[in-house]
Amino acid sequence: MNLTQQASWPASTGTRVLSLEAMAQCIPDGARVALAQDATGVSMALTRALVTRGVRGLRLVCVPIGGMQTDILIGAGCADVVETSAVTLGEFGTGPRFAAALKAGSIRVLDATCPAIHAALQAGQKGLPFMPLRGLLGTDVLAQRPDWKVIDNPFSTGDPIVLLPAIRPDVTFFHAPLADRHGNVAIGRQRDLLTMAQASRSCYVTVEEITDDDLMRDPGSSPGVIPAIYVDGIARAPRGAYPLRFLDVYGMDEVAAGEYAAAAQTADGFDRWLARWVGEPALAGA
Repeated sequence: MNLTQQASWPASTGTRVLSLEAMAQCIPDGARVALAQDATGVSMALTRALVTRGVRGLRLVCVPIGGMQTDILIGAGCADVVETSAVTLGEFGTGPRFAAALKAGSIRVLDATCPAIHAALQAGQKGLPFMPLRGLLGTDVLAQRPDWKVIDNPFSTGDPIVLLPAIRPDVTFFHAPLADRHGNVAIGRQRDLLTMAQASRSCYVTVEEITDDDLMRDPGSSPGVIPAIYVDGIARAPRGAYPLRFLDVYGMDEVAAGEYAAAAQTADGFDRWLARWVGEPALAGA
């Protein structure tokens, strides 16, 4: 069965209602992928589908830091490049598979700062070739990024400024509370997700629920909605951020997160954890 047969196509937009498996097929090997931070909405459901599919060569852009999702993709051999300010499991420490891959030289890491990633992504959102940022001057990270250029401010002599090339991901994907069948996605106050969607060439979103109501009709809530024009596919995935915390909908499973952190300290432990994780029954369906 091809993707068109698996998906329903609303007449008014190009957004598709997909299964998780079909959505994973839409993210190609080698894609530059923007990932949300844990506090914003991470699609662990689609991450698992991508690992199961065996995606390879991803170039991850963590907006602005990575967590368990990034660590899993690295440990599973799905990613070759990571641009990030950090990869952390919070109270459980640095992502162990990230640290091991960095030490082994099996991934390329592009050091960044949180403001730098946000600024470069905003340039991509606005269709600009670059974005200026002052706070990087004099930092060690600037020396590690030859693609970041220091120039003289053209409007004031003796005033250097850093230019960051725009980040324009091939794909972004994340988890949100609600979408409608037209493809409009409710994100509330999580405005980073709108920036990611608008900067990226394609956007896929897993959601807790899909409603028949048009989310753009309510003038009170519509400012917190990503319009369907920026969304290529949605998939229903109840508890799709689990075991991570998801906004105010559910909290982190501290036991499950701790088990991952302990298992991932070694390659063998991670492989055993991963085999169990990808074998768990899916919680979601389109």
